[in-house]
Amino acid sequence: MNDNAHSAAIRVERPAKTLRELALDKVREAIVSGYFRPGDRLVERDLCAQLGVSRTIVREVLRHLESEGLVANLPNKGPIVAQLNHDEAKQIYEIRAALEGMAARLCAEQNNPAIADALDKSLEDIKRSYREKDMAGVLAHTSSFYQTLFSMVDRHVAWGVVNLLTVRINHLRSMTIKTENRDVQGPAQMARIVDAIRRGDGEGAYQAAMDHVTSASAIAQAVLSGRQPID
Repeated sequence: MNDNAHSAAIRVERPAKTLRELALDKVREAIVSGYFRPGDRLVERDLCAQLGVSRTIVREVLRHLESEGLVANLPNKGPIVAQLNHDEAKQIYEIRAALEGMAARLCAEQNNPAIADALDKSLEDIKRSYREKDMAGVLAHTSSFYQTLFSMVDRHVAWGVVNLLTVRINHLRSMTIKTENRDVQGPAQMARIVDAIRRGDGEGAYQAAMDHVTSASAIAQAVLSGRQPID
């Protein structure tokens, strides 16, 4: 066996994710899923025990989540799950509407059946996840739907902007998808976007995307104000 073979036999492969990244994923998911709710205190000692990691890692995770807007650090209280702000939510939906409406119109103007086929695949995955009560799956496949919408027309800069907001969008989306009838209304609204794209109807696709975001925004505002219960 040569020296290279000896080295390969005992080489330690770097794991796909570091312990810090794994801990970050877990805490972010716990916030987005509602396990930790807005206003809940995030006590370092408790998180160390729950995650099985050091306090150094927990502090790094909390700082990162603060930069994403999911955690707030209050004087004399420490880190808490950030309270969702009406105005910030409104602005996020405004950005979504503008960019998703643009992407939907451009997709329709391509007159490419492969775009509608790819979106239909994500939509079927969303419906299946709703049937299976898999809310994490709904979030993941919804993100995939929109990534397809932007990538199919090479709007990577626009997707980058949306992606920067993905954590906050999913925080809002995790609430709206649990409201009454959203498992029916949401996919139906998204199906109208796909149908317009398949017809090559740019204005129809734009309007369907705007209608979907407007509906989600209204639900989010109702949830944040306590007027709309979450299942």
